[in-house]
Amino acid sequence: MSVTGYFTHADCRKHEMGPGHPECPERLDAIEDRLLITGVSDALDRREAPEAPLADIELAHGRMMVAAMRGLSEQLAEEIAAGGPRYAQLDPDTALNVHSWSAVLRAAGAVLAATDAVMAGEMENAFCAVRPPGHHACRNKAMGFCFVNSVAVAAKYALERHGLERVAIVDFDVHHGNGTEDIIRGDDRILMVSFFQHPFYPHSGFDSPDDNMVNLPMPAYTKGPAVREKIEQSWIPRLEEFKPQMIFISAGFDAHREDDLGQMGLVEQDYAWITQRIKDVAKRHAKGRIVSSLEGGYNLSALGRSVESHIRVLADL
Repeated sequence: MSVTGYFTHADCRKHEMGPGHPECPERLDAIEDRLLITGVSDALDRREAPEAPLADIELAHGRMMVAAMRGLSEQLAEEIAAGGPRYAQLDPDTALNVHSWSAVLRAAGAVLAATDAVMAGEMENAFCAVRPPGHHACRNKAMGFCFVNSVAVAAKYALERHGLERVAIVDFDVHHGNGTEDIIRGDDRILMVSFFQHPFYPHSGFDSPDDNMVNLPMPAYTKGPAVREKIEQSWIPRLEEFKPQMIFISAGFDAHREDDLGQMGLVEQDYAWITQRIKDVAKRHAKGRIVSSLEGGYNLSALGRSVESHIRVLADL
């Protein structure tokens, strides 16, 4: 049985963007509860996420953007102390509270610590149960519930700090990872493969992607068998040709048929199948090295079940 790491931190629960917002702290509780009641939690190497160093975040993001978000967080704390608003709104869907910056640092830190542990051979792979998500965060812009693109940061980190030559990013969120694409565009050391509902937010990814991207736009109501067929036809040959030395997963589970933020028709077995196909490629080319990080997934029951299926495959359970 392979050792699978599980990285999280209590600070990731303190970030929230207001009553009724779908990207809520209860998402992490749903995952924890599911892993506990199924016994999956007992099989994992659980670790607390450190805060990511700013120098590592700046591998993927502009220094001015990072400084602005940090400054906004400090300004918000001062305003709250003076009786001001509880949130700093970045776009109609995305806001900081006084704890958000710490959560962002822990989320990115989890993926970096997981990368270090996997590279050191302490574990074969890892899942990061963190929030806020990251794949909409562009090099110089936060958007779409996302502030820092943890997976893109970790991919750059594996190349720059660990000396790898080729890494892959797999994104199976229902929304296109426009931020990841913005950050890695033209970097032939990184191959990104993804599917996403189209047309749909953020209305990108379907028009002339760069050579280091394999994008699969899918119409609403596409079910698992059609997604699997496209993955076999498009993702797998490119991944095999690329021979990644490590694979990062932007693990969004909002393409599940019960998730109201998307209109696709995947079920838990589809996530297990996708994970197994990624794992097969990692076994052949990357010594099994995979780091997966939570992105979307907003139906709490479906999210818990889907993450369980994903982790069971990673951990050979």
